[in-house]
Amino acid sequence: MSEPNKELERESIVLRILWMVIFAIVWQLAEIVLAGVVLLQLGYRLIYGAPNAGLQGLGDSLSQYLRQIGRFGTFNTEEKPWPFADWPTPVAPEHNDPHVIPPAPHPVRDEEPKL
Repeated sequence: MSEPNKELERESIVLRILWMVIFAIVWQLAEIVLAGVVLLQLGYRLIYGAPNAGLQGLGDSLSQYLRQIGRFGTFNTEEKPWPFADWPTPVAPEHNDPHVIPPAPHPVRDEEPKL
């Protein structure tokens, strides 16, 4: 291999290491957020008897994001995770229909608003 190619490869691996360190830090933060989502979901389930749809979606997309970081960090893919790729789309839950709060009814008014 020629010298310029070796130098390019060395710069490439140094840049990859830098991204891996950054994503390792992001992984730690995302783990904390996911743990919070798990605890909130548990509390919600205990109170309402069913999981919260919003927390289900957030938990699923965050789990997929951690998977993307893991695949990048272990050299299974060259594609960098978010913000370089799209944020993962949550998959519909396999079980447990979420608890849905219907919107509040709009009050009926008998008279016109006064100015």
